Amino acid sequence: MGTGEWTPDDIWRLVSRLTLEQKVAQLSGLNTPELFTQPDTDAPTVPGIDASRLKELRPHGLGHLSLAWFIAGDADVLRAKLAQIQAGVREVSPFGIGALIHNEGINGFLHASGSQFPTAWAQAATWDPSLVRRAARVTSAHMRDAGIQLMFAPVMDINRDPRWGRVHETYGEDPELAAQMSVAFVRGAQAQPGVLATGKHFLGYGNSEGALNQAVTQLGRRALIDEYAEPFRRAIAEAGLLAVMNSYNEIDGVPVAANRWLLTEFLRETLGFEGLVVGDYDAVNLLRTHHRTARAEGEAAVRALTAGLDVELPGNANYAALVDEVAAGRLDEKVVDVAVARVLTIKARVGLIPDFGPRPAAEAAPDREEAAEVRRAIAARGTVLLQNDGILPLSRRERRIVVVGPAADELRIHFGAYTSVSNAEMPLGMMAVMEGKVPGVDPATFNFTDIFQTRMPGMDPTFEGVAHDLHPDALTVLHAVRELDATVEYVPLGRFEKDDSPDAGAVQAAVADADVVVAVLGERTGWVGNNTAGEGQSTASPSLPGDQDELLDHLAATGKPVVTVVVSGRPLLLEKAARLSNAVLLAPLLGEEAGTAIAQTLFGLINPSGKLPSTFPRHLGQIPLYHGHHHGSGYEHPTGTRHGYGDLDIQGPLYAFGHGLSYTTFEVALDESGDGQTVGLVDGVIRARLSVANTGDVDGETVVQLYARDEFASVVRPVRQLIAFTRVGLAAGETKSVVLEAPVERLHYTLTDGRRAIEPGEVTVLAGFAADALPCAATITVG
Repeated sequence: MGTGEWTPDDIWRLVSRLTLEQKVAQLSGLNTPELFTQPDTDAPTVPGIDASRLKELRPHGLGHLSLAWFIAGDADVLRAKLAQIQAGVREVSPFGIGALIHNEGINGFLHASGSQFPTAWAQAATWDPSLVRRAARVTSAHMRDAGIQLMFAPVMDINRDPRWGRVHETYGEDPELAAQMSVAFVRGAQAQPGVLATGKHFLGYGNSEGALNQAVTQLGRRALIDEYAEPFRRAIAEAGLLAVMNSYNEIDGVPVAANRWLLTEFLRETLGFEGLVVGDYDAVNLLRTHHRTARAEGEAAVRALTAGLDVELPGNANYAALVDEVAAGRLDEKVVDVAVARVLTIKARVGLIPDFGPRPAAEAAPDREEAAEVRRAIAARGTVLLQNDGILPLSRRERRIVVVGPAADELRIHFGAYTSVSNAEMPLGMMAVMEGKVPGVDPATFNFTDIFQTRMPGMDPTFEGVAHDLHPDALTVLHAVRELDATVEYVPLGRFEKDDSPDAGAVQAAVADADVVVAVLGERTGWVGNNTAGEGQSTASPSLPGDQDELLDHLAATGKPVVTVVVSGRPLLLEKAARLSNAVLLAPLLGEEAGTAIAQTLFGLINPSGKLPSTFPRHLGQIPLYHGHHHGSGYEHPTGTRHGYGDLDIQGPLYAFGHGLSYTTFEVALDESGDGQTVGLVDGVIRARLSVANTGDVDGETVVQLYARDEFASVVRPVRQLIAFTRVGLAAGETKSVVLEAPVERLHYTLTDGRRAIEPGEVTVLAGFAADALPCAATITVG
């Protein structure tokens, strides 16, 4: 076997040389903090590392290293600490095999030293996969530079219920939009040699009952296969996805972590996945403690491994028992061998097995200038103008502007979970709990997993300080607005927590001399602290928290024009804001560029072009509400009126999927100028030729969207499916011809005999600028 040349047979020969204990050691992780010691003298704030503990903790070797993001310090410190651990791993592991180190990456490299980007939901709002690919490529360079091999991203979950706290980690509600973004991410992440993306969470996690984290998913197999699996299907086929993480939910009574149909029959045999399945943190434990489908550690381990879950993370609480399960005859060692072969195959790919070739050379060091350019572009293109009666853009120094709202002078609010900010907050929150500083929490009985739901009164200034320390050049909305217009006034009205109702008289007095009021509202999103969204933080009503709705009432009563800026990583119930505001601007967790992007959009230096990746409901009772609902269900019925809500005058959404305004106007029409059909099906590809015009007097960008509807089928189909889209930039008065194409496979579905195809018949092709703004229509015949 030459350098860098190895075959599956070589992997299996290596497996055969391992003892059972050594095999099992490859199938689980170790929490990095277990190796922490007192800080080194030259770095008093950074815990030291004692790699010699590995001989006691993992005497047969180590497969995976977890929680590496808790290593403090800069990039050089992180790299050195991980190299120290990796050297220790090679000493205890057979044949010097290294550990797979993983790190989170949905919003950038999860570490204080890493480049950060706006959330995945904000990235989806750009409808620009090229930006997602570029961001993932930068994040991958950070991973490679630090000595990390597995990037736990992207999040491929489809979400259609905004009560769920993790919406901001997703690409929204639509399978096609999520698929294109996921493919772009995986390609960007894996452009860096030696780093692999990990698609999560397989499957249906974002559609939990009641939007509760880790709850049951009530979906039939056709929906799972045809809709929720689409991002995974495409990333496997088009981008070479080689790692997948399970989801916490259960489907039809079977937890995904122990679901052989999902993890083996469907993922591997149907979708053609050939890589590694890793367990989400504590997923195997939950079989015992949450789902109650296993009584003991060994039983949980056997159920998960035989289902196709190759690796337990973050530790080995259950998989350590696999040795005894094999010895007792309750598990065939061949099942262990298959999982070990998958682990070693990935390790060989990334250069962690001596004599299987060196680790691939790094493509380049992290490019921080590229990172800054990309995050500025995402922030600019991801800001969504929801409505505008002409009050925007504002003129600088020509009108008296008063800024109010609890999000106006806060930086922390623009960051979600899995960011450098949330990562820095976690140990501070845990320390507060352990030191007894959190009212009503007993440190002696506190369960770590409850940290997400624990309210922490008095910690907000500390967390705000963390955000400023990590991003010292980032501006709040107030400071960014004042950089453009120093005459802007600020009155601190509104709170995220509901104490006393705001005083109407005080609000009236505060804005009495204003020509226009800018109300910066929203909700906090993260891991710990006083958040209303984030992992493990579902809400019964996804509304503006605290007294913000009442603040809007009082502002409207003054008769002053109101521009509302909403900072949120998910759809909120904004009917009141829409009714009482002259304009509404959505800032979908734009990170450190948020303040600047919002201010520049308000004053017209940025012409907004973002489009919604999720539907905004008009009323809580409409949830779940999404554009691609089935015929006979949902809010739109091409063939006539169906049953609706008797107490709603308007059945549709407040803001539709794909919606987003501009400071100019656009028109789209079928392009009749060329030869041949404007819309047709040729060689299995649906092709639409469109004419797009900027009919206003401002240069701008928009997103042209192509949808299709299968008019008749043997199973019920959606009223529309997004099949293609493209971002177009047009000068004022300019017209361009745009061609959108999509393979007809985009419309395939599971037939009654189990095959995926499309039956012969008519398909209506629609084009426009949003799911509720599709002026172009044509019919093609398939089959």
